[in-house]
Amino acid sequence: MVNTDFERVLKCFDEDGDGKISPWELRKKLGAMGGELELKEVELLMEELDCDGDGFLSLEDLVKVMEAAGEEEKLRDLGEAFEMYNDCEMLGFITPKSLQRMLSRLGESKSIHQCTAMIHHFDLNGDGLLNFHEFTLMMDQ
Repeated sequence: MVNTDFERVLKCFDEDGDGKISPWELRKKLGAMGGELELKEVELLMEELDCDGDGFLSLEDLVKVMEAAGEEEKLRDLGEAFEMYNDCEMLGFITPKSLQRMLSRLGESKSIHQCTAMIHHFDLNGDGLLNFHEFTLMMDQ
């Protein structure tokens, strides 16, 4: 989402045009979308999302919320990808053999030596395996 998209979302919720979303505006719009919430629930949601503590959601707050949601989705996707590579016998790790097997399934032929070298490049603790943290670093490259 680019900033203009966030601005459109803000304008949609911001009925009084002050550039911020009040708890009342949020409750009303969510209710119109079928998400009936009690005022107390909306206030708790506002506390969680309101970065500057003014009791309103600003454009900056919306951007941070959406970026955080994007990061959560990215981590979920990486988790699913990690599980595809994960060796059944070595729960929680990618071995050179499991990396070779998955790459082969994806149509990319690599030798065990090449897979070991790939893992070694991102293997921070030197155990010859990739854990999820090391895998995420590799995928961010």
